[in-house]
Amino acid sequence: MGLAVSIEVLQSQRSNSQSMKLNDDGEDEIILNVECHFAQAKIGNCIFSLGDCVYVQGNEGKKDVGRIIEFFKTTDGENYFRVQWFYRVEDTVIKEVGSFHDKRRLFYSTVVNDNLIDCIISKVNVTQISPRVGLKVKSIASSDFYYDMEYCIDYSTFRTLVTVFPDNSLRIHSFSSSNLIEMESALQTAKSLGNSPSCDTYNAEFSLLDLYCGCGGMSTGLCLGAKLSSVNLVTKWALDSDKSACESLKLNHPETHVRNEAAEDFLELLKEWEKLCRQYEVDNVERTNRSRSETSRVPKHNDETEFEVSRIIDICYGDPNKTGKRGVNFRVRWKGYGSSDDTWEPIGGLSNCKESIRDFVKNGKKLKILPLPGDADVICGGPPCQGISGYNRFRNVDSPLDDEKNRQIIVFMDIVNLLKPKYVLMENVADILRFDKASLGRYALSRLVQMTYQARLGIIAAGCYGLPQFRLRVFLWGAHPSENLPQFPRPTHDVIIRYWPPPEFERNVVAYDEDQPRELEKALLLQDAISDLPAVKHNETSEEMSFKNPPETDFQRYIRSTQYEMVGSALDDTKKKENLLYDHRSYPLHEDDYARVCQIPKRKGANFRDLPGVVVGRDNVARRDLTEKQSVLPSGKPLVPDYAFTFEQGKSKRPFARLWWDETVATVLTFPSCHNQVVLHPEQDRILTLRECARLQGFPDYYRFCGTVRERYCQVGNAVAIPVARALGYALGLAVNKSNGNEPLLTLPQNFSHSNYFQFTEILPPP
Repeated sequence: MGLAVSIEVLQSQRSNSQSMKLNDDGEDEIILNVECHFAQAKIGNCIFSLGDCVYVQGNEGKKDVGRIIEFFKTTDGENYFRVQWFYRVEDTVIKEVGSFHDKRRLFYSTVVNDNLIDCIISKVNVTQISPRVGLKVKSIASSDFYYDMEYCIDYSTFRTLVTVFPDNSLRIHSFSSSNLIEMESALQTAKSLGNSPSCDTYNAEFSLLDLYCGCGGMSTGLCLGAKLSSVNLVTKWALDSDKSACESLKLNHPETHVRNEAAEDFLELLKEWEKLCRQYEVDNVERTNRSRSETSRVPKHNDETEFEVSRIIDICYGDPNKTGKRGVNFRVRWKGYGSSDDTWEPIGGLSNCKESIRDFVKNGKKLKILPLPGDADVICGGPPCQGISGYNRFRNVDSPLDDEKNRQIIVFMDIVNLLKPKYVLMENVADILRFDKASLGRYALSRLVQMTYQARLGIIAAGCYGLPQFRLRVFLWGAHPSENLPQFPRPTHDVIIRYWPPPEFERNVVAYDEDQPRELEKALLLQDAISDLPAVKHNETSEEMSFKNPPETDFQRYIRSTQYEMVGSALDDTKKKENLLYDHRSYPLHEDDYARVCQIPKRKGANFRDLPGVVVGRDNVARRDLTEKQSVLPSGKPLVPDYAFTFEQGKSKRPFARLWWDETVATVLTFPSCHNQVVLHPEQDRILTLRECARLQGFPDYYRFCGTVRERYCQVGNAVAIPVARALGYALGLAVNKSNGNEPLLTLPQNFSHSNYFQFTEILPPP
């Protein structure tokens, strides 16, 4: 750059210390020939000191921002400075998806390297502020830049700078080895965050809102795991647009307020509910006498006949009467009529019923039928993104967020923004990091960070936590800046993760480092999960039956645990009831398919290629054997259907394929079709039963499902694997109790995966 450089000497003696210099390829080069260090450098007419924040010349004319932590001179006479970098949002994994962030916001980092001193352009003013959810940009003091969080590349982590530990000690993320940050500033930051542990958090009851809840796999697992770390996490509210899934969750969690509606309508309802609660704050507003017009009589459905309102029993947002007008509606019980005559009435049509509305709102607020901002401690959910699925041939590749099938991720974050919980956990398919340069995954991270939530993203394989199913999913933690950011649990079982994420997310796979010591249990196989279940036919119709056989493995003993044994407290006398086996029935096969399945050999690797009339060439393509007469079924259709040959150009071995006892299932899908999946039972002529699929997802045997058999399969296939959610719930509980570490991963206790509540508490070491 041709700038004149003069340096004031800090140390005159030679130094053997090493320095780092970042090469163009991103690798660090060790500079061994350091002669001495200095305190200041004069570049042009400006004097730069240790601790100054500066613009540094970057690639392609970009001006990067960093803090000077050392000046030194090499034996070759070259002058260097060591810089600790700040990240702009576009420098993080969020990239261009963070375009709506405040341009002045930076992220602290521990990334340090050495650069030639003439790369310094000028000083810049960078201010540290306390992270606060809902912080208005206008309230930030004027400066070139500010920062409130740290960014770490591992697990795409954004976190609060000051961490408080259970012994009330502080870990200060200092700016350099010179302790350029003052301890007083750190203490003030911690005080402003209110981040001091309290015994009140131990055994605390935390309320959970489960969005896109399905049949409740994610929330069930989270609550089970949190209980093991002494946090009583309770699913207070749940939401899904699938009616049968809502019925399943309600059946297993009768205490939960379950809403069957679209997430967009739920979001609008929450906004209107908050307004109603403020409007009808009966404790602080003196009631006025009911006027003559408040007769509780209203015309029913525009009829001239008036009916008297007995009481209001529910509320929704939308258009339940299909009138073309959307808004707040109340479900009304009419005086002299029963529940079958209840109707939905728009709020505008109940102007004469303010007392009835007031009573409903007052009672609803007391019972917390809907969460107000701050009521939900945890929000979890897996917003569906069918628009990125590999099974969707009509994906919007250019702009996935504009696809209505992907907009639920926006709604999810809008609900988080409204309710402002302490913790957030979002789940999604691995394609969220593969499709369109991971724009949807980056968007989710971006929204959390823009709301000043801490965030951490991990890629988890279900088989690593004690399931005979691989099932890879992405999980995103979010935490209020005053809370501890939960960790991801390290694997407990020896499962090889076969996944090649985009390079920017290679360090997000939850696994042990290659050089880390580990004691892992053997990977579970199909036999470990279902070998104890009684034999059933393909057209079995029984909803419940006895087990007949005793459990054969630790997994089977655990999965048979009663609800009392799972959670450590009695519910509806479950501990006194005889264990029964529910939903052990499969989707009945069509007559032709059943005939085909009966001819598939009962051995490992058997599939349609083993049927008569099929030949396989050296190119691994299956074709009809034209030298033999084609076998036909009693219906007249061919034994081997045409689609078996055309599926994946005839190279697939999945049509009519049997699983085997020593195998691991890839992923339980929403419907087990023998036409294109490996789903046949090893020794019985049928596809896997609903209960067998539920076990592969880790659902306890006491968990029941509602709806048609096909709907139940769909619920199980859509669910988050219970063991994964349970491990994450344990990590959440540690964070709630401020007993987790600052590193991104934690090691679960021994025998965690297959120990129920009582067994687990017995094996824990004494405090």
